[in-house]
Amino acid sequence: MEIKELKKRPSIDENEKLLNSYIQFDRLLTELKIKELSDEIISSINNGIDQINLSSDSEKELKKQIRKSQSDIIKMLEKELKLVTKNHYRNIWLALGMAAFGIPLGLIFGTSLGNMGFIGIGLPIGMGIGIAVGSSMDKKAFEEGRQLDLEIKY
Repeated sequence: MEIKELKKRPSIDENEKLLNSYIQFDRLLTELKIKELSDEIISSINNGIDQINLSSDSEKELKKQIRKSQSDIIKMLEKELKLVTKNHYRNIWLALGMAAFGIPLGLIFGTSLGNMGFIGIGLPIGMGIGIAVGSSMDKKAFEEGRQLDLEIKY
């Protein structure tokens, strides 16, 4: 079973953001064609492509459908095959580091120094911890061959 092609739409050339989303989704499909995927996963990917190909030519609706299909495919690949995009873990752990490490550290600094104005010191520390953890997980995924040569930009 093969992954289907996206329908060519000459009308999207006028909208740069829509064109970038369309090109990014097409690059994702190109990367997936290189990988060995099961028929069940290819079927799910083809369903997402069909939804995009069948959507109307409304720019807003098309962009929304591209994002939805793209995120569904990426979530499925991560869940089923542990395939991730570049900087996937870094982006997740950046926010987690700020929330899980930064806020508590900021509270500790604020209460120990007697000035809650120091609560903001913890956020960049947590962000640094999160980026470090996420980058190491991305490096591990790359070494194991589980990383797609694509960075998702919304």
